[in-house]
Amino acid sequence: MKTKIRIALAGNPNVGKSTIFNALTGSRQHIGNWPGVTVEKKSGTAMVGTTEVEIVDLPGTYSLTAYSIDEVVARDYIIEEKPDVVIHVIDATNFERNLYLTTQLMELGVPLVIALNMSDEAEKKGTMINRSLIKKFFEIPAVRTVGSKGEGLDELLRAAAKEAETSPHHEHAVGYGDDIERHIAGIVAALEGDPVLSARYPPRWLAIRLLEGDSNALEKITGSPKKAAVDAVLQSIDTEKTEAAMADRRYEVIAALLPQVCTTCVKEMNASDIIDRVVTDRWLGIPIFLALMWAAFELTFAVAAPFMSAIDAIMASLGGYIAASGMEPAWLASLLGDGIIGGMGAVLIFIPNIFILLFILSLLEDSGYLARAAFVMDRLMYAIGLPGKSFIPMLIGFGCNVPAIMATRTIEDRNDRLITILVNPFMSCGARLPVYVLLAGAFFPANAGTVVFVLYVLGIALAIGSAFLFRKTILPGKPAPFLMEMPPYRFPTAATAIRHMWDRGEMYLRKAGGIILAGAFIVWALATFPYGVEYGSAESYAGMLGLLLEPLFAPLGFDWKVAVALLFGFIAKEIVVGSFGVLYGTGDDEGSLTEALLADPSLGPAAAFALMAFVLLYMPCVATLAVIRKETGSWRWTAFSVAYGIIVAYLVAFIIVKAWPVVMGGI
Repeated sequence: MKTKIRIALAGNPNVGKSTIFNALTGSRQHIGNWPGVTVEKKSGTAMVGTTEVEIVDLPGTYSLTAYSIDEVVARDYIIEEKPDVVIHVIDATNFERNLYLTTQLMELGVPLVIALNMSDEAEKKGTMINRSLIKKFFEIPAVRTVGSKGEGLDELLRAAAKEAETSPHHEHAVGYGDDIERHIAGIVAALEGDPVLSARYPPRWLAIRLLEGDSNALEKITGSPKKAAVDAVLQSIDTEKTEAAMADRRYEVIAALLPQVCTTCVKEMNASDIIDRVVTDRWLGIPIFLALMWAAFELTFAVAAPFMSAIDAIMASLGGYIAASGMEPAWLASLLGDGIIGGMGAVLIFIPNIFILLFILSLLEDSGYLARAAFVMDRLMYAIGLPGKSFIPMLIGFGCNVPAIMATRTIEDRNDRLITILVNPFMSCGARLPVYVLLAGAFFPANAGTVVFVLYVLGIALAIGSAFLFRKTILPGKPAPFLMEMPPYRFPTAATAIRHMWDRGEMYLRKAGGIILAGAFIVWALATFPYGVEYGSAESYAGMLGLLLEPLFAPLGFDWKVAVALLFGFIAKEIVVGSFGVLYGTGDDEGSLTEALLADPSLGPAAAFALMAFVLLYMPCVATLAVIRKETGSWRWTAFSVAYGIIVAYLVAFIIVKAWPVVMGGI
């Protein structure tokens, strides 16, 4: 047996692939990006006896036709890196749908093992899959697994290690009929005349991809001396009809084999189907989604309150200790008390809100509901010119815009992807939540949760409106149809939800330890100097800068303190709250800061709501701008994102301030 083998995990999204990967590799994981693309690369190690196994978790994909970056990465890893074995993780509750990818993996000519994951759920539904017949018909070993419980994983690794000792033997899995097979044979003959190309890629697989019009496959034969011969065959066919015929043939093969290997596939309506009739209803779906989001925000405020009070007390004690310590020199005491503890404390106090909201969203995601939310929103998304896939990055944007924009790589069409990237900063990330909590709690204490909910809806509405505008003007086109595997409903586990909450929330903590700390220091320095002026006064550098900017913000009802806070919010939105603590001289004491805001004659409910809307819309943070630049590959689009956000934020805030007396006066 080999002393070291490489295994690639492949499969559709939501089949439990990452669960199996985590169970197999445990803490022996390495996470980075695939070379040249912002697609997360996960690899880890395990042992099978004395054999060391390197396991690579490939991006989830429905097919190996290279439409998206994820599909290119998954396919090219298998073709270029040539792992010893590919484990195809299949959702046993959606066995038929998953087999389409199986037929494509078989055409790659690599050793394969099928993991029939979530078998316990399939069996509860009456689905019985005969693994012996899969082995007989497909010549692929199949293993029953339940990744969440660790069942069958040892057997899966042993099967993979055994399969690694065999030679590839799956190249002729699907026959496409006489006409198409004749074209395949013609291209294969041409490709085999190029020994370099045929040694690198399986000729039959490459011929099939070329007949399907795969642009990535066409790039692979660029420069080949046999390109002209291949082009001659391709020019003699209708690519779209050929691709459709080949897809139909794969489904015919699956339909013929399915009754033989899946002996009790029941199709009766189950509880999941009944729930779906309600939550995905054309008229009820969106109101249900909005009601759940409103409940999430109300619950966030209610549960977070005692934790916020505890953190506030701890930070106030630290600040009081430093103030009473008589520390010299005085500037160092001010830096520690007012700058670091005050600035950081004003941000850390909102950790409970952020983590509780992320926990609730994780529960909704793990239950299977958020996938339904994307389906419900697809009709609306398509109407305004975006594919349903765009809603997934927009949902992720509620946590952080950085991974949300990176998630747009699954969107195939360039214009669809660009529009989604440009509107994603309007999705209210967790970093904005501290500003909402502070201002909504101060000026709208009886309806704080509802106010925050309205802001989130405002962001969604403006994202949708902007997408419609972009589609009709600068990025025209027709959105791609939406195809998504609907995961079964599950009871979410607290452990999984906590892990997901931590994975998304730790970015906030890392920012607090780096970017926000640096921002707090800068604000403190500007509020302290020139030496001798009153801390945070209009005579300080911060005051001078704010007074310079104040005329720009005066029509919105914002004074110089707000102008300075918004300026530094460009670094990270959390710094807005820390800046208020510095400029109002309250440090991390939330109660004192609330009183100071309420006492500020330039602020009132109208200006406070306009300020929250401005923070929602005006500019992505530095980290988000960096990922926009990386994903679009363009400084022009990055600059456009900044300029457009500022213009929209200014107009919306101006409308709020001017319309507030009219609207609220009539209530």
